[in-house]
Formats: sequence, structure tokens, C-alpha cells
Amino acid sequence: MERRAVEVRSGAAVLPGDLVVPSGARGVVVFAHGSGSSRKSPRNVLVAEQLQGRGQATLLFDLLTAEEEAEDLRTARLRFDIPLLAERLVAAVDAVPDLVRSDAPIGCFGASTGAAAALVAAADRPDAVGAVVSRGGRPDLAGDALPVVRAPTLLIVGGRDERVLGLNREAMDRMSCPVRLEVVPGATHLFEEPGALESVARLAGEWFVTSLSRRGL
Repeated sequence: MERRAVEVRSGAAVLPGDLVVPSGARGVVVFAHGSGSSRKSPRNVLVAEQLQGRGQATLLFDLLTAEEEAEDLRTARLRFDIPLLAERLVAAVDAVPDLVRSDAPIGCFGASTGAAAALVAAADRPDAVGAVVSRGGRPDLAGDALPVVRAPTLLIVGGRDERVLGLNREAMDRMSCPVRLEVVPGATHLFEEPGALESVARLAGEWFVTSLSRRGL
């Protein structure tokens, strides 16, 4: 298994990332972290490790530079700048073939506001993004991109995260691609309950393995 630090370049921004490529990787999942988080998110790292065990390469990278992150901690403004976040996720998707040195199919995993960025990126790169998974996401923030998304999309929401659950159901109604909603019973927004995050990892793994294998190598 190959592990290395990489950089994603988007305009003037240079964004650090962590790439893990299992031997014979059958797909690549690019992560878009949630509000106020980073590539070091323990929840995303756990999911990434489970995906690696299923033969998926993973790329976790920071959506904001260090300076932008400092600003966002003061203002909480940039974490909701979906066009900016999606632009950077698109840059990561575009960089994957060179970083991984293969044409393995690509999926996007988004958490919170990162889920909206993942859906916008999927709409912007329909020939590149083969599947999307949202964990406790805000797909509603993808706005007019929702009906344009073609990639099979899985929305995972905690059963006790009632407001976000409602927003996900509303977003589903605007989507025309294959889309499924999975509710993890008893889980809250961060899936901190025993076994909740493991359920997310299992569901995401099954979705990417199935959807990306259909896209083919």
C-alpha cells in the first residue's frame, strides 16, 4: 500500500493532501471535509481506512489554505462558500489521474458542506465522477446543480439529525440521478454514537465498490 503527501493546486491555492493507494486499487475516492474541519478529520480518516480495505484509493485534502482556515475560524464564512469549495474539489478530481498514475474511476465523499461541493463537482465533471456519498451532508446547498448530477448518489443521515434529514429529503426530490437515502438509526449529526460511523463506512464502501465497478477501469 502506497502512502504519500501530495498537493492539489487550484488557482493560487496550494492545498496539502494525503493519498493512500492500495495495491491494485479499483477506484479512487476524493474526500471533501465538512464545516470547520480539515483532511485530518478523524471521522473521514476512519471511513477512508475502511474504503482502502475494500480496494479503493483515497485522497483527503484541505479545502482551505492555512490563511483561509484562520479567517474561517473567525468568520465561519468560507465553509459555506460552496462555489469555492467545489472549484477546489474539481481541481482535485482533475489531478487524480496524475497523482494515482491510473485511469481508475473516481468517487467523491462529502461531509456537511463538503457534500454540496461534491455534488457540484459531480455536476461539473460528469465524465469523471462516477459516484457520490454524502455523510450528514447539506446537499440542498448544491442548489441548481442537483438536477444536473448524473453520478449515483448515496445520502447518509443520522436518524436523530432531524433538520438535516428533512433537507436531504428535499434535495432528493430535485435529483434525477440514481439516489438513495440511508438513515442510521439513533445517530446524531456527527455519528458519534457507538457503531454509527462504522455503519457509514460500510454503506459508503458498498456504494463505491458497486457504482465505481460499473463505471469500469
